[in-house]
Amino acid sequence: MPLSPLATRADMTALGVAIDASEEQLVDRYLGVASAAVRSAAGCPISQTTGTVVLAGRCESRLPMPGPPVTSVTTVLIDEAQVDDWRLSRPRASLFRSCGWGGVEAEVEVTYTHGLATVPADIVDLVCRIATQSLVAYRSGSGGEGLAAGDVRSERIGDYSVTYGGDGLITEMELPDYLRTRLRSRFGGGAAVLRSL
Repeated sequence: MPLSPLATRADMTALGVAIDASEEQLVDRYLGVASAAVRSAAGCPISQTTGTVVLAGRCESRLPMPGPPVTSVTTVLIDEAQVDDWRLSRPRASLFRSCGWGGVEAEVEVTYTHGLATVPADIVDLVCRIATQSLVAYRSGSGGEGLAAGDVRSERIGDYSVTYGGDGLITEMELPDYLRTRLRSRFGGGAAVLRSL
């Protein structure tokens, strides 16, 4: 089941963005793509969800979980065998098992509920701003040319010339490196995920 966007049209409207009825479907798409970009940069869903991940085993007693905080754990399997001799550690970001997690060759499959019940206001604002930039770009050109990120740095009229910015971003949905780093350090779970089921 796909995750809901981290922000809604109502959130954009609350920030003063006027959305025409004919743009609602487009704005929903922008919010979904912006949410995916922020989640990708953060390395976790941010909002609360239930899912299954397969993690690399370890000899240590603590198993860091991606996408903290962990609210509940349904099942834990080590190499497909269920184990029950573990507990959820504080601050709800890892599982504790005194005898370790099967060593580095093992695979630990965990089904759990994790993430924040309420998306932080600054993340809602960020997603709204990204979607709004895309909406402004869309509105700036008929025929879709407004979707191309054109950061004009200089323009001359006599013998027409224009210079575009070279920040390396292709669309409004791409996040700059500093923001990706900040999101990863704030939300990253620190676990080595082999795969997410």
